[in-house]
Amino acid sequence: MTTATAPEVTPGTTGERSSRARVAHLVQRQGALVILVFAAVAATVAFDSFGTQRNLTSIAVQASFLAVVALGMTFVIMGGGIDLSVGSVFALGGVLAAWGSQHGLLVALALPLAVCGAIGLVQGLVIARGGLPPFIVTLAGLLFARGLLLLITDEGSTTYKVPPGAAFREIAQGKLLGLNYTVWVVIVLFLLGGLVLHRTSYGSTTLAVGGQEDAAQLMGLPVMRSKVIAYVTSSLLAALGGIMIASYTSSGVTILGVGMELEVISAVVLGGTLLTGGAGTVLGTLVGVLLLQVIKNIINQVGSLNSNWQAVVSGVILLVVVTAQQWLARVERR
Repeated sequence: MTTATAPEVTPGTTGERSSRARVAHLVQRQGALVILVFAAVAATVAFDSFGTQRNLTSIAVQASFLAVVALGMTFVIMGGGIDLSVGSVFALGGVLAAWGSQHGLLVALALPLAVCGAIGLVQGLVIARGGLPPFIVTLAGLLFARGLLLLITDEGSTTYKVPPGAAFREIAQGKLLGLNYTVWVVIVLFLLGGLVLHRTSYGSTTLAVGGQEDAAQLMGLPVMRSKVIAYVTSSLLAALGGIMIASYTSSGVTILGVGMELEVISAVVLGGTLLTGGAGTVLGTLVGVLLLQVIKNIINQVGSLNSNWQAVVSGVILLVVVTAQQWLARVERR
């Protein structure tokens, strides 16, 4: 009777390359989490107020608006696309919700979701069926949504207020177990997002389309439907973020959302989703959002620093992360 033994692994063998690839994959996906933990611990030690319940709750609430929009962007980017319209759609959704709140809760919720969902549907159809580049199509969507926003607010001179005592205010101002409803909304949506990504055919199709669209088509996967769903979902979640911010501020603020698309993309990429598509995680996006918010909070803790430093620091971190992602991706392929 013979005993099977594992082959020896020498430097440069398949086993060693496989081990390097696994390490590279882990670092690529969890690097943002390591930075987040380090930043949070350092800030807790450096600033007495950072680790307080009040400040941590504030971070969670402020991050919730960006997180909702970033969740939709995650599926778009994983599918090999990009959505530059989310900032303008976010602002449009907020203004429509504030106006609708004067006519009841149902109108405040249904109107922005319907209008913004239609924008996402048009974008998705043009990209999927027309074959136009997502960058151009969603840039047009950005201009359309911002233009429509300026039209209904008389070029920003009209600010719609949420009536005092309106049920709409409770969406973002109400609390459950000490946390704003917006935080609970994020928790539920990201749990659903994780289930969709890992437990449904749509999630696997999205990753396949982002990884190699031609191969996905040859496999008979519903490529066009996947793209349309991604852009509709992105616009709906951007509208939901706008609804939440309108409830939180009790008004529809026209200037909100300017440049938000770049912050959203940064959060998604920081969380480990490849800009080229085909790989990413929902949890990683949430970590990326929290990292950006923690950076912003730390800079606010340092009273002598201008708030613009948040953009500077975030830009540097993003550049480092994207560069590291490309290098790690090459290591995985070796």
